[in-house]
Amino acid sequence: MRRRRAVVAAGFCASFLLGSVLNVLFAPGSEPPRPGQSPGPSPAPGPSRRGGRGELARQIRARYEEVQRYSRGGPGPGAGRPERRRLMDLAPGGPGLQRPRPPRARPLPDGAPGWPPAPGPGSPGPGPRLGCAALRNVSGAQYVGSGYTKAVYRVRLPGGAAVALKAVDFSGHDLGSCVREFGARRGCYRLAAHKLLKEMVLLERLRHPNVLQLYGYCYQDSEDIPDTLTTITELGAPVEMIQLLQTSWEDRFRFVLVDGELKVTDLDDARVEETPCSGSTDCILEFPARNFTLPCSAQGWCEAMNEKRNLYNAYRFFFTYLLPHSAPPSLRPLLDSIVNATGELTWGVDETLAQLEKVLHLYRSGQYLQNSTAGSRAEYQRLPDSTVPQEDYRCWPSYHHGSCLLSVFNLAEAVDICESHAQCRAFVVTNQTTWTGRQLVFFKTGWSHVVPDPSKTTYVRASG
Repeated sequence: MRRRRAVVAAGFCASFLLGSVLNVLFAPGSEPPRPGQSPGPSPAPGPSRRGGRGELARQIRARYEEVQRYSRGGPGPGAGRPERRRLMDLAPGGPGLQRPRPPRARPLPDGAPGWPPAPGPGSPGPGPRLGCAALRNVSGAQYVGSGYTKAVYRVRLPGGAAVALKAVDFSGHDLGSCVREFGARRGCYRLAAHKLLKEMVLLERLRHPNVLQLYGYCYQDSEDIPDTLTTITELGAPVEMIQLLQTSWEDRFRFVLVDGELKVTDLDDARVEETPCSGSTDCILEFPARNFTLPCSAQGWCEAMNEKRNLYNAYRFFFTYLLPHSAPPSLRPLLDSIVNATGELTWGVDETLAQLEKVLHLYRSGQYLQNSTAGSRAEYQRLPDSTVPQEDYRCWPSYHHGSCLLSVFNLAEAVDICESHAQCRAFVVTNQTTWTGRQLVFFKTGWSHVVPDPSKTTYVRASG
């Protein structure tokens, strides 16, 4: 039960983080040059405030200790323990800021830890963790985007696999604001790089199908800063709300994308500690539309603040748009109650999970069809081992953009769907199933050209 709750909590966290990615990754601002372009003029760092270097050192130490906390007890020897000490150099800042470039790889130093392999879909393949050697002959480098701290590039490895490279954005807000305040470019780089290092450790610790895979990392020299860090990760695509709305309700209930699983991609700002407080006034959750006040516990922590924040973001980014839209009518009351309860934060993760599992059970078992399907108004002739290759029409939401391909629980539901479409005169039941075990069915305008196919069964409307 704890593992299941953790997975669901991670899912809600995913919805919040992916919403943040959509807002941050493609936020307007100074765009780094594409690979091969020359960097523009760089602003000079501002003067350091009195005592600023000590404050900068304190912030770096705090982030370093946070990375240490997350990296303790990682799976396997050496796992989750990259060379953190190399980012602790507090050398004074150098000349002006530089814009990010694709990394110039150099070998990892002797003694670099070995990481266990992480093969999987889209992976460069099994074997040792990727390092700088894998980046020496990359091709097709493309700038993907940048956020508050990081810049992301897409490259193709010599073996053909496409991966993402993440590095501190030298022209980003995080590094730039630090340099303007403290005037210590190298120290500011290390402050920002610890967020990248934290993400790398969390990706290693949180291995899960819905968490981005970490393939490796590389230390390299970049301009006047030695040992800058680049992480090598699975390449993903941003979530598009319109794309999700065009998929079937069944897939949206799982949050499955066309080309794979929905994944958490941005963990550098993730945290597991609750917010400290001295009273409820310190525990205010602020959102654009409304605010919530949570209790402050006797131990001085805002109770369930992370859980409630992620749950409300799941509501406003996903639940309110994706759950009720084109859902089976008999499930709408349950889905509406989930949307309303998460929007008011009257439920926690456990209750939300229980209600979502109830919806899934009703859908998977076919119980949602009770008292909702009409009796057949026509008879259909069964033509085994056959299909209708043409005579398609489009319907929504279809699993195929050029035809009407829907999932059904049983033959009766397929008949009901065909009866509800004015142009439907036949349907073809395939041997393919969805993640809930429902069969995929093509609905057709006629059956003038029937061909043999041992994996399909055609049903045609009887004349009369």
